[in-house]
Amino acid sequence: MKPELYIAGRFAFKQRSSTRPTFIILIAVIGIAVGTAALILTLSVVKGFSSSIEGKLIGFSSHMQFRQPDSRPFRERRGDMQAILRDPESMSGGAFLEKNLILRYQPPSASAAGKGSPVMLKGVESGELERFLGRYRRGEGRDAPVGEGTIGIYVGSTLAGNLGLQPGSRVLLAGVDGSASVGEMDGLVGLLSSLELEVGTVRGVYDTGLQEGFDDFMLIADLHSMQALFAPGMVTGYEARVRHPGELAETVPRIVSALGYPFYGYSVFERYANLFEWLRLQQNLMPLLILTITVVAVFNIISTLLVLIIEKTREIGMLSALGLEPGRISRVFMAQAFLTAFGGILLGNILALGLTLFELRFHLITLPEKSYFIKYVPLRLDPSDYLLVSLAVMAVTMLFAFIPARIASSLKPATALGT
Repeated sequence: MKPELYIAGRFAFKQRSSTRPTFIILIAVIGIAVGTAALILTLSVVKGFSSSIEGKLIGFSSHMQFRQPDSRPFRERRGDMQAILRDPESMSGGAFLEKNLILRYQPPSASAAGKGSPVMLKGVESGELERFLGRYRRGEGRDAPVGEGTIGIYVGSTLAGNLGLQPGSRVLLAGVDGSASVGEMDGLVGLLSSLELEVGTVRGVYDTGLQEGFDDFMLIADLHSMQALFAPGMVTGYEARVRHPGELAETVPRIVSALGYPFYGYSVFERYANLFEWLRLQQNLMPLLILTITVVAVFNIISTLLVLIIEKTREIGMLSALGLEPGRISRVFMAQAFLTAFGGILLGNILALGLTLFELRFHLITLPEKSYFIKYVPLRLDPSDYLLVSLAVMAVTMLFAFIPARIASSLKPATALGT
């Protein structure tokens, strides 16, 4: 062991005076530990929140969608989907069909009044439907059977709660025939003749936590069943997932070019720009938090070393009198800063990991789901966050420890021994 490191350990952890320098080191270690844990947890919460919301939004519309003008249904072509999947970034996808409807439900109780709500019925391919339900289905057991002459639908938990729906409930779905012209709908008779009335059976309830505009508005159904009732062979568009969501800005225009006119496309970040802007605003606060915690850690380590220098002034004078060069005295306090920072960083990592695992297991911190779209504080356990924060704290500590270390090396033996 180098002499500087040995002396630093003696200074930091051996009790040799009535003023208890070991207690001062303990306070410094705890301060660095709390700062390190706070930085790691801040990164974990911000990343966890972003990934949770992004995952829920993608669950509805995938990474990218491709439509034709005015979002009108068009004839499905196998070549269109193949052109999308041929792109090297595309992973999977399929066609979908959307239709605006009015859902009307009459409870079994004769005294209860019927309730209605505007909804969007979205038909997706069976594989996408199973994936969606596997992630967001609420409740156990099989889906309710579909009655003869009805279409099976899955409703959001918010809509089900508002209307009193449950698996097996039969509802009325009313829409307007898209092929009818404005002139044909003039008058009451024309309007009634243009209505499309279908009966639906609630097969199950899903819960994404996205209440407004999603769980209270979207109905999910099998694409082929929906096509058979409303628009045989027609689709509203295609959607797909990609390998690298960060490259969507280049991927979407490339696929639109391959599809050709009249297709246009957009990414999930463009479609829900307001929500992602809200997430970005929260992420913009993270540098301020990191800066604040870093400043506290810097003053913590500087004040600790300065106190230790005052406490060890006579020892520094003795070392100088024995021939220890100023540079080596400076390295003694740099080593002491390293030991203090290392202990604090190690304790901070353990603290952050323990709190993260505890929260992920027990979910003690709850959030208002209507405002934040999630029930509990999301934490993302990323080893790179632990590594980057640890290296950053160590680098900042060693950088600013140079100031008190330089002061210690500049003490004259006569002045130090005379105090």
